Amino acid sequence: MRRFAPAVAVAAALVLTGCGTPDAQSVDAGGAGRAPMAEGAPGTTSAPVRAGVPELRVTEIAGGFANPWDVGVLPDGRVLVTEREGRLTLLSGTQPGATATPVTADLSDVLAQGEGGLMGMVVHPDFAETGRFTTCQTHVEGGTATDVRLVTWELDGTTARRVADPLLGGLPINPSGRHSGCRPTLAADGALVVGTGDTARGAIPQDLSSLGGKVLRVDLATGAALPDNPFAGVDDPAQRLILSYGHRNVQGVAVAADGTVYTAEHGPSTDDEVNRITPGGNYGWDPAQGGTVGGYDESVPMTDLDRYPDAVPAAWSSGSPVEAVSGAAFLAGPAWGDLDGALAVGALRGEKLLLMTLGPDGAVASVGVPAPLDGAFGRLRAVRLAPDGALLLSTSNGSDDRILRVDPV
Repeated sequence: MRRFAPAVAVAAALVLTGCGTPDAQSVDAGGAGRAPMAEGAPGTTSAPVRAGVPELRVTEIAGGFANPWDVGVLPDGRVLVTEREGRLTLLSGTQPGATATPVTADLSDVLAQGEGGLMGMVVHPDFAETGRFTTCQTHVEGGTATDVRLVTWELDGTTARRVADPLLGGLPINPSGRHSGCRPTLAADGALVVGTGDTARGAIPQDLSSLGGKVLRVDLATGAALPDNPFAGVDDPAQRLILSYGHRNVQGVAVAADGTVYTAEHGPSTDDEVNRITPGGNYGWDPAQGGTVGGYDESVPMTDLDRYPDAVPAAWSSGSPVEAVSGAAFLAGPAWGDLDGALAVGALRGEKLLLMTLGPDGAVASVGVPAPLDGAFGRLRAVRLAPDGALLLSTSNGSDDRILRVDPV
């Protein structure tokens, strides 16, 4: 049963805790810019211009979910929600008191095991004409885990049918569901950028013939590699899809206004990372130690600069303990005041929202934790910016999970 009530209303000043980033490392120059604010959707209003750091109001849009993985706002203001166990739900809007309607869809092939299941989602830019959206999901056939795949759907009323299955398949899978990824996000140029997991297999992150432990860049309509991808000219069709490699388990993908891709990525027992993606870059995760060891050696550095001197350093690293960072989105709009252009990152283990400001070199310059979202709701997974400038979050505690709305006030 879904529970619908504006049960949570919090307004408090943003408290910056842990503002230093002792493990942040510099990256190549090039500012991140500010993400554009979507316009024209129902509920969009002109936000007042603010100076300074705003207070935040947190309200509950709807509750009663089980591990909601992602949210996507439709052009008419309704919200699609994916749940890891293999369910789609349609919310009537982004305001408290929204009603929920189950979406009828054949999700019987979703392997809801461990970290895998029905995961990330994007709503297509032409949804108003086509009704299309794309999900990332673990796939099982005949009881056997087959792959992680992108599937494109068409929504008609409250029924979704598959129109491309798969849009892109062949992403590696672990039958346990471990390190499944998988977060798709649309870039400003319309490309589909997808962060994937390494399935806890040591050789995969550095293997350019595998789509695991990578950031992929694909054509949203066809699932094919884009002609300006860094490996577009190679013979291997899998490698042509790769934007960057050497990743562990990418959980969040956010795109800045200048087109720069940032990812949020799980570390082992130390060093979660936020990475600024350089096309063709190696991010240095190699639990196979160059193929010299078997298994999955998690004692290696998250970014192994000794083995790979040209590996791209992290824009931010958590050090120890890890936060288990998840969804990520850039805040945008004058209502956010000094937080306009900040990167918001959810934390599962840390049970908080991290707000990161970026320096001129694109590295994380400071990290703040707003008091209303520091341990108050448990694990935070989805982080998406709504067309009206509000931040939408999902909790991921396993039962009676919530979709939250965060407004600057």
